[in-house]
Amino acid sequence: MSEPTKVIRWGILGCGDVTELKSGPAYQKTDGFQVVAVMRRDAVKAADYAKRHGISKYYTNADDLINDPEIDAIYIATPPDVHKLYGLMVAAAGKICCIEKPLSPNYQDSLSICTAFAAKKTPLFVAYYRRTLPRFEQIKAWIDTNSIGDIRHIRWHLSKPASSTDLSGEYNWRTDALIAAGGYFDDLASHGLDLFTHLLGNIKEVSGLSINQQGLYAAKDAATACWLHESGITGTGSWNFGCYEREDKVVIYGSKGKITFSVFENDPVVLSNAQGQTEVLIDHPENIQLYHVQQMREDLLGHSTHPSTGLTATHTSWVMDQIMGNL
Repeated sequence: MSEPTKVIRWGILGCGDVTELKSGPAYQKTDGFQVVAVMRRDAVKAADYAKRHGISKYYTNADDLINDPEIDAIYIATPPDVHKLYGLMVAAAGKICCIEKPLSPNYQDSLSICTAFAAKKTPLFVAYYRRTLPRFEQIKAWIDTNSIGDIRHIRWHLSKPASSTDLSGEYNWRTDALIAAGGYFDDLASHGLDLFTHLLGNIKEVSGLSINQQGLYAAKDAATACWLHESGITGTGSWNFGCYEREDKVVIYGSKGKITFSVFENDPVVLSNAQGQTEVLIDHPENIQLYHVQQMREDLLGHSTHPSTGLTATHTSWVMDQIMGNL
């Protein structure tokens, strides 16, 4: 992968909603990347996706996509319950891989995936793309330049009302306990917890409580946790998906100030210290995974190291399982 002119040919395994705008176009917009094939079990939908996105081939079988000799790398964009199955297949084929977050529904499966790619010495990336977004790079810059002094504590609260889908009882894989036992916690909290380890370092101790309060679906819908980073920074979090209104607020407390921001909302990031209050509004790119995908290319060329790998994502899976009481 050392030649700047080498084109890395990608196949997308699972071309659902996340690939329409968030991720798929990012691969097509990145210099040196080319999406040459997609796979979806429904042939009509696979053909439609390929046609609309200008992709030459489509498959209805994962084996065919993974073993296509014209494909160098696979982006797995399926629900998480089959990430291990497909991830191990890609590792066995010796191909570069990016897997959607969370890496898997549990720590043990994440560890298996990570170990398989390490054994093959093949790159594995995970789509925790917030690590590469400029708004969070601004927060990291404030931390790294000691703008709030020594970091003492981080606190996050995320809540939202039950959706119309939740209330109707309509099937949603995100709240199917067989696919995501933690429901929206698995889907959403993973983003923030992964980001916090990027900003503040790995977590060495964590405990939590989780419950299904509403009884609307099989997965759990509420959790609370406390943790300790290896650096000695403490953390607390609460997540509830049946509250009156949506709220998403993170505060990082330091000895000389604090930083306030949202994980999901496109609100300003706010620095408060003895010099006053600084608000910075940094918009996301149209394709929110663009910088994540571009940095994969830089990593594969040896120009830089990507911040979201199988190793970092496996640590996030461990944190999640500790909170949910699965370890």
